[in-house]
Amino acid sequence: MPRKEAAEAGAAPAPMRASIRARKTPTPPAMAQPTTTKPRGNKRKAEESDDEPNTKRTNVTTAKPAAKKQPKSAKPKTSTAKPKPTAAKTNATAARSTGRKRKADDESEAPQPKKSKATTTTSKPIAKATTTKKTAALPEKPAAPMKAAAPTRKKAAATKKTAPATLSKPKTAPKAKAPKPAKTSQPPKPVKVLPTLNNPLTQTLDVFVFGEGSGGELGLGAKHSGARKVVDVTRPRLNPFLSAKDIGIVQIAVGGMHCAALTHDNKILTWGVNDQGALGRRTEPGPMKDMKDDDESDSDSDDEDSGLNPSEAEPREVDPKHFPAGTKFASLYAGDSTTFALTTTGLVYGWGTFRGNEGIMGFRPEGEKGEVQRTPMLIPELKNIVDIATGTNHVLALDTKGKLYVWGTGEQNQLGRRVIERTSRLALRPAEIGLRGKKIVKIGSGDYHSFAVDSKDNVYSWGLNSFGQTGVPKVGKDEDIVGSPTLVKDLQGFKLKQVTGGSHHTIACTIGGQVLKWGRVESKEAGFDVSNLPEAEIYTENGKPRYLKKPKAVPGLQGSFVSTANDTCLVITSDGTAYSWGFSENYQTGQGVGGEVILATQIDNTAVRGKKLVWGGVGGQFGVLAGIPEN
Repeated sequence: MPRKEAAEAGAAPAPMRASIRARKTPTPPAMAQPTTTKPRGNKRKAEESDDEPNTKRTNVTTAKPAAKKQPKSAKPKTSTAKPKPTAAKTNATAARSTGRKRKADDESEAPQPKKSKATTTTSKPIAKATTTKKTAALPEKPAAPMKAAAPTRKKAAATKKTAPATLSKPKTAPKAKAPKPAKTSQPPKPVKVLPTLNNPLTQTLDVFVFGEGSGGELGLGAKHSGARKVVDVTRPRLNPFLSAKDIGIVQIAVGGMHCAALTHDNKILTWGVNDQGALGRRTEPGPMKDMKDDDESDSDSDDEDSGLNPSEAEPREVDPKHFPAGTKFASLYAGDSTTFALTTTGLVYGWGTFRGNEGIMGFRPEGEKGEVQRTPMLIPELKNIVDIATGTNHVLALDTKGKLYVWGTGEQNQLGRRVIERTSRLALRPAEIGLRGKKIVKIGSGDYHSFAVDSKDNVYSWGLNSFGQTGVPKVGKDEDIVGSPTLVKDLQGFKLKQVTGGSHHTIACTIGGQVLKWGRVESKEAGFDVSNLPEAEIYTENGKPRYLKKPKAVPGLQGSFVSTANDTCLVITSDGTAYSWGFSENYQTGQGVGGEVILATQIDNTAVRGKKLVWGGVGGQFGVLAGIPEN
């Protein structure tokens, strides 16, 4: 429920459900056209030569230096043009005598355009044709052209000498075929297998829920069972949809008004409010109504309709088709309207949306403002991630090298850098935070503030500090923001095992088991009596304690796990019992009472009595416990 004090602090109130519900063949040169003086018996060949474009041969034939060298020796032979067709006949006869019909066809196809021009001129064109034959035959087989074009034995001999050089081209042509060495039948390269960085838990758990549950966040289904209502569960109740024997839950994440759970067989189950896609799956429209109006209709009939949407109120699986085959998950994390899944190889998938002071911001900067990511997607900037911490609308991710990445909305400087309105959507992309030279080993987050612990046990914090929740002392009354990571001097000497925060307060536990508290105490967040603390430790206003200035140990508690949200705290001790305190208007303490629980009090009823509890989580208006089953 929204509180007057939260509004005064400048922070967004607790999440509430507004309404439940893509060669050209060159034209042969004109001079190469055949004439009517073609040799007899070679008409077809001349026609074929007309069809054979060869720009290279045309260039050689028209070379003027070759024509000028021939006139003197060729002049006595220019008395008649009859030898020209005789030469053509000799050419055809030589081809037939050798039995190489196809070769004669080939040679006639290549030089015929030049022969046709030679028959209409004096011996100069004959010399041209001879030159053409000797040169133009280079790409073709040269045996027949040598006999037909040689006017003297000396020239023929010269042609024969060049024959071996021309014969070498056809032999080397097959070697130039590049496609043969590359065989397409070779198997594809194996996909690189990423190393395992994160190991999933293996201990299956029983799950106990309590609190309001008007958005289906308890996961008890949509049907009342006699007096056992699925909303307003005042004390812990075993969730039959999440039993260790049938389902095998190994890890749970609690968000503002939704939950996610990982099973021993690598399934992701989600339930609760899906208005902004926090469940990562499709939910059907269903009847939703204000459960407060249903308080008086306490019927004893079985299967009474609660008005909840079954597809939200029952734990159901996120479709594995959204993930590559073979993906294995290590843990889940939940924000107010977001959910994230960390794989064993250090990749991160997420879905849902971030919200700012003016409403929905979206999930990625590439999308439009107000866009919701309703199915899982890979966060491409994140690799080798080993831990994640979520605030209300921001996220921290830690990699194997101790680098810290943050993203989301940063209106309270919870991203550790200034975010202006004009470029605020760019903050939806993960970016490394300025902690250079420091190897971060642990991270934590409050609703609007953040923590990082380095390898030397130094704690750094930043974000909203209206009640001193960062642990950094306030210099002035109106200095409510810590803009960048700042060393928390009052935590030096402590070896923190875990640190997390609510709206305006923080809780931590040390390796030795101490439970530390600082920040706001107006809603009994301390867990102990603060009325007699000295002024150096507590800030008071008008005689009323407002916040703890320094970390203070909760007396009598030895904690192994701590959790908080809004103004409610939860601690699991080393012996497996649970303690809670703080704001309990919607029974989120599990103590069975509304209002406020001043002192840290053990959660005790028949459902959890004697159970070995190992984990706890608090949402906006509900709580969850998990323990080891007896058998």
